[in-house]
Amino acid sequence: MVFSLKFTDEADSQLKTIEKDKGLEKRLKAVRKALGYLEINPRHQALATHKYSSLQGENGEELFEAYAENQTAAAYRIFWHYGPGKKEITIVAITPHP
Repeated sequence: MVFSLKFTDEADSQLKTIEKDKGLEKRLKAVRKALGYLEINPRHQALATHKYSSLQGENGEELFEAYAENQTAAAYRIFWHYGPGKKEITIVAITPHP
């Protein structure tokens, strides 16, 4: 099943910040690859997707965390939820792991 990705204003801003920073080209490539996997299969093994229980979506949706990078200092993560429509995923945040 192919999903359509929607971005919150925050996630869109975060992605644009990564795109503008020449020092983050490698990370941008990893984030784009992860977004591609999310479109095709949100449970793709490379994403290590898991439910993120300490936060919820804007309307109480279950939030998930997917890895854009792994075993890297401040590795980027993508936080997302299903919806609002069928075959849609909303990207809530694209951020480095604390």
